[in-house]
Amino acid sequence: MKVKRGDALVVASHNKGKVREIEDLLAPFGFDVRGAAALGLAEPEETGLSFEDNALLKARAAAEASGLTALADDSGLSVTALGGAPGIYSARWAGETKDFAFAMARVERELKEKSAADFSSTFVCALALASPSGETETFRGEVEGHLVFPPRGTKGFGYDPIFVANGMTETFAEIDPAAKHAMSHRAKAFEKLVAALKLEAP
Repeated sequence: MKVKRGDALVVASHNKGKVREIEDLLAPFGFDVRGAAALGLAEPEETGLSFEDNALLKARAAAEASGLTALADDSGLSVTALGGAPGIYSARWAGETKDFAFAMARVERELKEKSAADFSSTFVCALALASPSGETETFRGEVEGHLVFPPRGTKGFGYDPIFVANGMTETFAEIDPAAKHAMSHRAKAFEKLVAALKLEAP
């Protein structure tokens, strides 16, 4: 798939935090970035069985509806002691109101119910790029770490306040966004996208 500086690119998400983070990652490459909500695009039902499946669903729907190349992200938290949950259902655990304080409390509650001693977890991100002509590509990134309670920090979104990456002491919601962009699961997936598309910053 070919995309170049100045091309319009739809970020197929209605999550403001996620759109902002992807916009920051795309900034050096000169795209005309547009959010799905700003274009009035509907959110498709996420019926896939993997992060890649759901990212492709969203990217294809946005590309078809807008006539533009679309970039979608499906990401979530996989907790070892919960058998990989919430995983692809990470957003659903936050309910219809997308209340991630509720979702993080549920993670803590379920760990306590299992008397879990293992708080290891992995943040996973799958990026999918889709063109209006039907071409698609996917890119996966992961970062391993552990959970902490109570949640700490206000700089991130989603499950960031309870996730500490291996080798760090602060949660993703406590570190500077630029530091997160340099090593997060989304950043790792984005590095693969940049390499595959041979994108170059000025």
